[in-house]
Amino acid sequence: MEKSIIKAIEDRRSFYSIGENSPISDMEIERLLEVAITFTPSPFNSQSARYVLLLGNAHKAFWGIVKSALEKIVPPESFGKTEGKINRSFLAGYGTVLFYEDHSVVKELQAKFPTYADNFPVWSEHSSGMNQFAVWMLLEAAGLGASLQHYNPLIDEEVRKKWNINPEWKLIAQMPFGAPLAHPGEKTFIPIAERLVIVEE
Repeated sequence: MEKSIIKAIEDRRSFYSIGENSPISDMEIERLLEVAITFTPSPFNSQSARYVLLLGNAHKAFWGIVKSALEKIVPPESFGKTEGKINRSFLAGYGTVLFYEDHSVVKELQAKFPTYADNFPVWSEHSSGMNQFAVWMLLEAAGLGASLQHYNPLIDEEVRKKWNINPEWKLIAQMPFGAPLAHPGEKTFIPIAERLVIVEE
C-alpha cells in the first residue's frame, strides 16, 4: 500500500468501470477489512458493524439477486439499461462488500442506556458510514476502484436466505470493487470558504 492517507482521500472516487481482476490477493483484501472493522470508531465502543465479503461466484450471485429484484419493479422498456449498468459497473468487478449493522447490539445499548435510546440507531448509521469510508479508502490505496450502492431493502430477504445471514443484521450498503478500467470524470467542488469555518481565540 503506497498511497498516503491524504492522497487516498483525494483519489477516492466512485468507479463505475471496473474489471474482474485485483492487484492484491484475497488474503490482502481480507486483511484490509479486518483493519477497518477492528479500528473504525463506534458509539460506546459498541462494535456493531458487520461485513460480508463476496468473492468469485458469490459476488456474481449477489448481483444476480439485485437484477432479479429490479426486473420485478422496473418497466420492461427500461430494464435493459438498468441491467447493462449493473453488468458493466458492479457485476463486472472482482468482489463486493456488504455493510451491515447488528441491531441486537443497538437494542442492548438502548436497554442499558435508556437516556440515549433514541440516539443509538442514528449513531449506528454514523458508525456504518465511517466503516464504509474506511474500507473505500483502503481499497483505493490498494489500487482498487469501488463505488457505494444501496439496493436495500429490496434485496434484503433474498440475500439473507442465500447466505444465512443473522436476521438481526440490517443491510446498510453494498460496495462492488475491482481493477479500475477508466477514471471517473472531473469532479467539481464548492469553494472551501463556504464549507470550512476557522475560529481563533
